[in-house]
Amino acid sequence: MFASCLWGFAGASSDAIFNNYLNDAFSITNLQRSIIEIPREIPGLIVVFVTALFSFLCSRRLAAFAMILAAVGTLMLAVATPSFQIMLVWLFVLSVGQHILLPTSSAIGMELAREGQTGKRLGQFNGAKNFAAILGSFCIFIGFKYFHFNYSVSFLLAAVAYFGASFFLFKMKPAKRQNASLHLKFHKEYKLYYWLAILYGARKQIFLTFAPWILVTVYNQPTTMVATLLTIGGVIGIGFQPLIGRCIDKIGERLILASEAFILIFVCLGYGFAKSIFSDKVAFLIAASCYVLDQLLMSVGMARATYLKKIAIDPSHITPTLTMATSIDHVFSISGAVISGILWKYFGYQSVFFFASIIAVVNLFSALRIVYPQQKTTSTKVSMETDKISA
Repeated sequence: MFASCLWGFAGASSDAIFNNYLNDAFSITNLQRSIIEIPREIPGLIVVFVTALFSFLCSRRLAAFAMILAAVGTLMLAVATPSFQIMLVWLFVLSVGQHILLPTSSAIGMELAREGQTGKRLGQFNGAKNFAAILGSFCIFIGFKYFHFNYSVSFLLAAVAYFGASFFLFKMKPAKRQNASLHLKFHKEYKLYYWLAILYGARKQIFLTFAPWILVTVYNQPTTMVATLLTIGGVIGIGFQPLIGRCIDKIGERLILASEAFILIFVCLGYGFAKSIFSDKVAFLIAASCYVLDQLLMSVGMARATYLKKIAIDPSHITPTLTMATSIDHVFSISGAVISGILWKYFGYQSVFFFASIIAVVNLFSALRIVYPQQKTTSTKVSMETDKISA
C-alpha cells in the first residue's frame, strides 16, 4: 500500500508538468510531440523481453527494480538534460521502469487478493494510489503558484517518491518466480484478451498524450490547470476505484469494459468537437470534464487483468501474459501516436479524436464478446444432469 501511494505521488508529480516542460524547455511542434512517444513507448514494446531477462526476480523484486529505474530517469531529467537528445535518453530510462510496473503491479495486487475479491483488492490499491496522486498534483499546484517551483524541483520530488516506493517493495516477502520461457509465449486461448489489450494501447495514447496536449496548445492552459484537473480526477478516484473493483467482482468484466467503451465514444467527441460547437469558455469546460472522466475510465483497465485471471489455464500464465499484452498493446500505441500526430498536422486535432471514437466503438463490440469458461462449464454440467434425470 505504501509503495502504491509513493508510485501514485511520483507519477502525478511528473505527469502534471511534463507537457508544459516539453513546450517551455524545447518549444516542440505537434508532430515532434507525437514522435517523442516513440522512445517513450518503445520500453513497453520490449518489456516482455526485459521481464524474461530478469525472470530470476519475482514480481515484487522486479517491481522494486522498476521503481529504481524510474527514479534514476526522473532524477536525470531534473539535473542532467542540457539538450533535447539527452532528455530522450533519460525519458527512455524512466519509461522502462514505468512499463515494467504496469503488468507487475496488477500481478502483485492479484497475488494479495482473496478468492472472489480480486477486483476489490485492485480497487483498494488503485484508490490509495489515487489519493497519493492528489497529493502529488496538489504539491505541484501549490509549488508553482506560491513557492516558485521549477521543473527540476518537481522532477526531484518525483524521484524521491520512486526511490521510496522501491524501498517498500524490497521489504515485501518474495513471491514465486516465473519461468523465463513463459514470458515469450502466445496462448491462443487468450486471443480476446490480447485483442482488448491492443485496443487499450490505441486508446490510452489519447489520455496520456493528446488530451493534455490539447489543453496546453488548443486551450492555452498553464501547468496549474493540468495539475488541478489531475487533482480533481484523483479526489473522485479515491472512491471510484474501489467501487469499480467491487462492481467487477459483482457484475463481471464484460459489462464494465463495454460501459467504459460506450462512455469513451462521447469523451473523444467532446475533446474533438466542443470548440467547433460551443463558445471558448463552454468548450474548455467540456474538454476539462472529458479529461477528468477520461482519467477515471483509465482505472477500468483492472477489469482486463481480472478477466485474464478468470480465463487463465494455469496461474503461472497470469504474470507472463500480462507482460506479453503490455508489449503487444505498445506496438499499436506507438503506431497510433505517429498516425495521430500526422492526422493532427494535416487534418487538425479534430481528426485525432474522431479516429479515437472509432476505436472506442470497436472496443465496445469487442468487450461484449467476453464469455467466461465457468459459464460454459456450468451449462455443460446442467445439460448432463438434465440428461441423467431424463434417462
